[in-house]
Amino acid sequence: MMKQVFNTVRMAGLIACVGLGGCAVGPDFKPPAAPEVGTYTRGALQATASAPGAGGTSQHFAAGQEVLRAWWGAFGSAALNSLIEQAFRANPNVAAAKAALRQAQETTAAQRSAFFPTISANYSPGRQRQGTGTVSPNLSSGENPYTLHTAQLSISYVPDVFGLNRRTVESLAAQEEVQRFQLEATYLSLAANVALAAIQEASLRAQVASTQDMIQAETRLVDLIQRQSTLGYASGLDLATQQAALAQASQALPPLTRQLEQSRNLLAVLTGRMPSQVTDADLDFDLEKLHLPETLPLSLPSQLVERRPDVRAAQAQWHAASASVGVATANRVPQFSISAAYGGNATAFAQMFSGQNMFWGVTGNVAQTLFDAGALKHRQGAAEAALDQAAAQYRASVLTAFQNVADTLYAIDQDAQALRAAVDAEAATKKTFDLTRKQRELGGASALVVLNAEQSYMQARVTRIQLQAARYADTVGLFQALGGGWNRRQ
Repeated sequence: MMKQVFNTVRMAGLIACVGLGGCAVGPDFKPPAAPEVGTYTRGALQATASAPGAGGTSQHFAAGQEVLRAWWGAFGSAALNSLIEQAFRANPNVAAAKAALRQAQETTAAQRSAFFPTISANYSPGRQRQGTGTVSPNLSSGENPYTLHTAQLSISYVPDVFGLNRRTVESLAAQEEVQRFQLEATYLSLAANVALAAIQEASLRAQVASTQDMIQAETRLVDLIQRQSTLGYASGLDLATQQAALAQASQALPPLTRQLEQSRNLLAVLTGRMPSQVTDADLDFDLEKLHLPETLPLSLPSQLVERRPDVRAAQAQWHAASASVGVATANRVPQFSISAAYGGNATAFAQMFSGQNMFWGVTGNVAQTLFDAGALKHRQGAAEAALDQAAAQYRASVLTAFQNVADTLYAIDQDAQALRAAVDAEAATKKTFDLTRKQRELGGASALVVLNAEQSYMQARVTRIQLQAARYADTVGLFQALGGGWNRRQ
């Protein structure tokens, strides 16, 4: 008899799956085609300008070349490589993204179980005594009191006739893809943030050193004018003017030092540590030692939507919204279910499945909502509106991705030209400052002339350092805008 029950459920499920298995209401999602554009920018970019010194290398764009997954190795910094690997291991955002992915995977797996029957077993013993003054005992033997043992095996199955479960699983699987792409995006943004923070740290370190050099030069000049004033070759106004210049240079140092320490704190947090746990050995960054990649990979525009994890996440979200429309539609059609039970009861445990003590039953059920004041209809309408929203958000993410690449390419080109101009400006202002300072030492130039030349040189030097850092940061930005090679498993 137990075999008959199992066969009944199996055949019912087989008929539903085979006969109606191809029927899944709602739209079938089709991945969108890649944008039909041939370039990222309005004008073709081949190579950047070059300039003497660190960060001045001319960079060439390699059209069609893919970004390496470990793109940060192109900067030639062992310290940077170590920090990024540390961040991957210890950053809490990575741990949170991994947990979110595991949660989505478990949720999808739980929903897939609805494709199979649910089987449960139950055993219920009970000691009873029936009153005999009004009713007679309900046992055929007339025994009173008695112990009744009941064991039952229950099987329930919901055939997926109109694809309700298939669409639900499809939606959850797409949400799982969203979490997977978001994990990749977390890795990508984390690597970029660590690299940018390291570049910023190196830039601020150089600016602090430049400012300290300037303070030392100002101090020497104050001492010189002090001696000249004592000998009567300089006025008190000249001395006061130079002392003011020294104070101004000294005033510029604390803000730079504050920014430098903040960038180090940021690197500590990105790598999952407290600010106090970062040592100087962890922060061995120097703009003069960083390598600026000469060849920049530039994947084809038609492939960008496949390379960006945020775009792929938006596409997966669109897919989930499409499947949700199918779920809402399936909830409006009849729902089928099958249940079966097999068991036995007796006053003796060993006799539950003997003789006439066994029982079984098979039940089928069809349910259809007849009136709900339009609730299911409006839920379907809401799902369709969410589908339109997800489609628009996907298109917005594609446009943003292309804008990111175009903006970064223009930044790489223009910052290279700006650095070349800044190097020339620094050389010219340094020469002017050196000449005016010598003239001042010989009494042939006023303190105001020296001060103006000094300020121009100091600003030119800081600008050159900032533009050097900008070129490294631009390169990081391009790697990130192109997707960071997340889909390449080298």
